[in-house]
Amino acid sequence: MSESFDAHWLALREPFDHAARHAGLAGQLVAALPKVPWLVDLGAGTGSLFRYLAPLIGGDQSWTLIDADAELLDEAFNAIGAWAIAHDWEIDPGEDTMRINTPGGEWQLDGELHDLAAMPGDLPFREADAVVCSALLDIVSRGWLMALAENVRQPFYAALSVDGRDVWRPPHPADRIVRAGFRRDQARDKGFGRALGPDAVSVALRAFAARGFAVASAPSDWVIPGKALIMSQELALGHADAAQATMPAQAGRIADWLAARRRQSLRGRLAIRIGHRDILALPPKG
Repeated sequence: MSESFDAHWLALREPFDHAARHAGLAGQLVAALPKVPWLVDLGAGTGSLFRYLAPLIGGDQSWTLIDADAELLDEAFNAIGAWAIAHDWEIDPGEDTMRINTPGGEWQLDGELHDLAAMPGDLPFREADAVVCSALLDIVSRGWLMALAENVRQPFYAALSVDGRDVWRPPHPADRIVRAGFRRDQARDKGFGRALGPDAVSVALRAFAARGFAVASAPSDWVIPGKALIMSQELALGHADAAQATMPAQAGRIADWLAARRRQSLRGRLAIRIGHRDILALPPKG
């Protein structure tokens, strides 16, 4: 897996991720779990999805965090430990494991290093009670996602897949250029083959529905207000860099766009909505 993610960026986006995830779909996932579930998180990063779902599940539970980046897995346990301590929960850390004693139950975690670009059938989730992920499906290829659907037998929950509904306010004359360049970047090979980008949700829903799963999807947009200066600056820079890399002939106009967006951000005048969707696929009964 060639695409890597910075722990600072993952920490910056976490509150926006948590605010965006669709509570109804997350609640349906929790309702479908057994009393003491085991969840496998693919591309777990620094453990943000665990920090969102574990309190919703509440009681005894086990998690396996899978990522291709050893440093991110280390940071996941550091971040989860700090988060648990901030809640006054007792932790029992081990090597690549952790136990958290909460008022509602005991939460056990382990971490496994795996190349996620390998065929999904090689990943260790067959005995799990649910397979979950966040911000993963839009970077994988159609073939990888189809193979995942063929191998998943349990509830599958995927949060925060981009869907192409990005809106920047106020509008700028170069928005169309930046959007086109960014879309090209979303489709580049991120280690799995040509990435699905905004097509990920529709491909996933069709793939799981074809296997008899009950599928549902709901919006989970990032809403970045004017006061979120650091996040808006990072998003503007990321979009501009991606657009310049894929449309070098438009570098001048993209640079002007970035300069304008930075000025607006510093003045608290830049508002951004990045469209995402969450999906839930529940296996056929019986």
